[in-house]
Amino acid sequence: MSLYQQLPSIDKLLKTTEGAELVTQFGHTAVVNVCRSLIEQGRKAIKRDQQLPQIFTDVQHIINEIRHKLIQQQQVNIQSVHNLTGTVLHTNLGRALWAEAAQHAALTAMQQNVALEYDLHAGERNHRDNYISGLLCQLTGAEAACVVNNNAAAVLLMLATFAQGKEVIISRGELIEIGGAFRIPDIMQQAGCKLVEVGTTNRTHLSDYRNAINENTAFLMKVHSSNYQICGFTKSVSEQELVELGKEFNLPVITDLGSGALIDLTQYGLPAEPTVQEKWEQGVNLISFSGDKLLGGPQAGIIVGKKAWIERLQSHPLKRALRCDKVILAGLEATLRLYLQPEKLSEKLTALYLLTQPINELLAKAEKLKTALHDKLGNDYIVKIEESSAQIGSGSQPLAIIPSVAVTLSTEMSGKLTALLNHFKRLPQPIICRVEKEKIWLDLRSLASLERLLDTLKQL
Repeated sequence: MSLYQQLPSIDKLLKTTEGAELVTQFGHTAVVNVCRSLIEQGRKAIKRDQQLPQIFTDVQHIINEIRHKLIQQQQVNIQSVHNLTGTVLHTNLGRALWAEAAQHAALTAMQQNVALEYDLHAGERNHRDNYISGLLCQLTGAEAACVVNNNAAAVLLMLATFAQGKEVIISRGELIEIGGAFRIPDIMQQAGCKLVEVGTTNRTHLSDYRNAINENTAFLMKVHSSNYQICGFTKSVSEQELVELGKEFNLPVITDLGSGALIDLTQYGLPAEPTVQEKWEQGVNLISFSGDKLLGGPQAGIIVGKKAWIERLQSHPLKRALRCDKVILAGLEATLRLYLQPEKLSEKLTALYLLTQPINELLAKAEKLKTALHDKLGNDYIVKIEESSAQIGSGSQPLAIIPSVAVTLSTEMSGKLTALLNHFKRLPQPIICRVEKEKIWLDLRSLASLERLLDTLKQL
């Protein structure tokens, strides 16, 4: 019998007791497709190696491999991980963790029909942003609000609505690039408006804006440079100054605030960050910001400002293309409602809780983590608790350091550290950390759940 003839037929595999069970569990089509793929791999291996692959020497081995591949098909690639990097709002790891209230609201929206565009009191159609607009007005003092799927979309919508075919004046020092090489000039180009740069990288004066104004100017724009800082011999123009200049020429001012702080972070010992309320009080016409950064909610782009301006945004064709779905809106509304009880915010808003955890709490968690790691790794690694430096993340205050605590792992054996890092990434819930000074640093400041981490380590 040739090697190829020793490969089982799909029909033979399906007629086994285990094969029939797989069909019942996963469906006929999926099982047949996996069988076909596996047998084709067997043919290629025979052609390459001139021998029957080990897996095909026993039917039970084949069935086990089919089952494994069918289970793999069901696994979502956006995998849950443990964030021990020390970066709390880690862009690559999904930014802000949702508060428990936001999770419950989103789950309800997933499982049930909701009054998304329906006014229960009037019994008629309503706008999907209305609930959140009212909340944002209450929290910020603005006249109205609009919600889209992220802050880049918010900036695009503002530019496309009010500046298409016109000029937008912005300081050269604020032509930022955000993650993924998306740049403010590129967004302006897509919106169909002309960028007018004023000033220099480090110094821009009010006179620079004044001299650039002409009959084709749409508005004056400020962009909060949250993901970098220019230090030394610098000068910038505040929103308040721009608003006064705008009044003189009957020009509006818009601000891309980015990080989306609705509270004074310094009351929690965190670095100062401009708030939405401050910009509104300074007279800015439209303010855009993110929902999944310092706000601590789901990904969204939020615009607050003058009612007449917001109404024009809501009626622009792009708004429908950029709008949020019911799950995001439910999670965002629940997040914003937490701000109505400011004394409880650091307890209930997950992102703020992580950023404000006391050092003694982090030390207690570090002791438990150290014990678990030592039990698993034995004497191959040196396990210590050390002071660490965490950061907010997502471009917020990049130079600001938040005191933290980490469990560090080091070894004198060559290759052991790399091997352990790879093992961390292969765990059912991978551990993402950082490497500095020839040590693995497991920073507790950014960890969502110590209990889940300890459960994961049982499989190390």
